[in-house]
Amino acid sequence: MTKLLYMESIEGNYIREFEAEVVDSGEDYLVLDKTAFYPEGGGQPCDKGFLRWGNKKCEVSHVTKRGIIKHFVTGEKPEVGTKLWGEIDWKRRYAHMKMHTAQHIISGVVFDEYGARTVGNQIHEDYSRVDFYPVTFSDNDLKRIEKRCNEIIKNHLPVKIYKEERSLLERRVNEERCNLDLLPKSVNVLRIVEIEGFDICPCAGTHVRNTNEIPPINIIKKESKGKDKDRIIYSFRE
Repeated sequence: MTKLLYMESIEGNYIREFEAEVVDSGEDYLVLDKTAFYPEGGGQPCDKGFLRWGNKKCEVSHVTKRGIIKHFVTGEKPEVGTKLWGEIDWKRRYAHMKMHTAQHIISGVVFDEYGARTVGNQIHEDYSRVDFYPVTFSDNDLKRIEKRCNEIIKNHLPVKIYKEERSLLERRVNEERCNLDLLPKSVNVLRIVEIEGFDICPCAGTHVRNTNEIPPINIIKKESKGKDKDRIIYSFRE
């Protein structure tokens, strides 16, 4: 198992460089004993960056998690047993962190105000989207959502990451609000992302320490994705 350095706490999300050892390899990928690279999943793209050893380096072009964490690389590959230095493309990672925490805020506001659940999302560096059901938004609704989200951001709410037993979490959250009821019952311990005083949600993604790191949200538009299913597309006002 590859140790995921970003999983344990919010501080792990800010690791830009790390030491690791190559424990396995394939034709175009490496497996490391630990990594700070986020693998693609949960609507969040993977991290990119470099691996360096000695005076050599290879580019990490893609990272996946399908049973094992595979770092797909271009260029010369180090041999199994090589100790190396990983470097995250921080601009890309930090953009995803801000967008993902913003998505939690939007999802929480929409559920609280309209009772609609998040049924899909996709994070990008410069814009992102969230799908909701059942709901049909008006232009005034979008303005209302945007205003409420930016009020939450301005409250400078701390963000925490920790693990909790599912049975304990079920006692203190609305299962539909955080889609807890959609997770397999076999998952007994969950990684929680909590925006203090506003949102508690199981999530494996990367996030910022405080909402004050997020620029004001700009809801660009909405798109209908079927009966009672609307997509909100958003970016930031820098």
